[in-house]
Amino acid sequence: MTRWPVLLGAYLLASSVAVIGAAPAETSSREPIQLSLPSVSPPLQLTLKGALSAAAQNNPDVLLYKERIQEAQGQVQTQFGAMLPNLSANVRQTRQTQFLGTIGLSPVRTDPFSIFDARVSATQHVFSLSLIQRWRASRESLHVTERESDVRTLDTMASVGLAYMEGLRAMAMVAMHEANQQVMNELLGTVQQRQRGGVATRLDLARLEAQLAAERQQGVSARYALEHAKLSLSNLLALPMDRSIALIDEWRSNIPDVPTPREAVESALSQRPEVQAQLTRVKASELTYSSITGERVPSLVAQGEYGLIGNRWNNTLDTYNMALALQIPIFDGAQREGRIAQARSRLQQETLRMKSVFNQVQMEVHDALAALAAAKEQVGIAQAGLEMAMKELALARERYAVITSASHFELTNGLSAVARARENHVNALFQLNAARIHLARSTGSLQTVN
Repeated sequence: MTRWPVLLGAYLLASSVAVIGAAPAETSSREPIQLSLPSVSPPLQLTLKGALSAAAQNNPDVLLYKERIQEAQGQVQTQFGAMLPNLSANVRQTRQTQFLGTIGLSPVRTDPFSIFDARVSATQHVFSLSLIQRWRASRESLHVTERESDVRTLDTMASVGLAYMEGLRAMAMVAMHEANQQVMNELLGTVQQRQRGGVATRLDLARLEAQLAAERQQGVSARYALEHAKLSLSNLLALPMDRSIALIDEWRSNIPDVPTPREAVESALSQRPEVQAQLTRVKASELTYSSITGERVPSLVAQGEYGLIGNRWNNTLDTYNMALALQIPIFDGAQREGRIAQARSRLQQETLRMKSVFNQVQMEVHDALAALAAAKEQVGIAQAGLEMAMKELALARERYAVITSASHFELTNGLSAVARARENHVNALFQLNAARIHLARSTGSLQTVN
């Protein structure tokens, strides 16, 4: 029974040789086969500034708000057109009879006759305070839409910036776990050598292998986090999901030019589109309120009509009429007063919301500055902790290599301390650079981030 696998393997080998030897005879009359490998595009070299710029140009939500600007521009054109002359023309040729009534029980009508009628009509609002204010309000609404588009752009850019920082953190985590595994593999060789010499135990070896397995598992999680961050960037930048991305920027370990709270607040109030949008909403509400109250004011309308009338188009007489109408609103069932009350309430709401926006912007600026200060302190502490942990590990390795009675716990504790210190350092750098993004968003200066 044990010879069957050997015989089967020999048979398959002989069959393969026979097929390979017969292949040239069968394909000698054919054209040579050309294998075309799929072309692999190089990774997209993505910087932070390039990612922010691409987000402002390609993100679907940003493009959606730009289309809303086009819609608001159409509304402005509609309101402006209400103040321009309204021209219309009408041409009609009819064949008809007329009923003349009855005498007794016999109905009477005329003989059929033709009428040709062609005329041009024009209407022009000479003065209407309500229409003028509606047009001005629509222009302010356009500015509100433009500011809202800027808000969406900055929010998207901030999301892209944080996703980029998440990718850099995942890259640092991957490198950190690889460095930890390298040190553990080196120490694993030392422990195995001491075990062969009868100095180390199998328990020491098992502890180190368990730590190494944990590092490998965390390395896999870090690689997934990196892939997830790149997919998030592809989604925000509207890139194909199968396009590979390479993050080429590096973290900043220090932020030298930090504005004072007063300077940051002043910059935010002058640059943040949320503030400008709310100010424009207040102005638009004022104009809307003025347009409704302007309905109380009489308006002046000019009307005119010129036409040709006759039996046929070549047998006509010209006719015309002109009028100048003064329209005086008197009473409309108090509907106008209801609309005025609504507009007054909306104006008051926007004024109160303006105070809320001011407070929110100031809070965000102070919070971003506090987060940046805390992150800078964390980076300093993490760097010092990493240096101490590396020193601890070096001393533990030296003792373990020289002193035969040195405890293995000192070595594992040193490894754990270095791993924690490296992770704390990576997280501190991430917090620092994320705080830089938050500060730029809170002051409205994301376009200057590089």
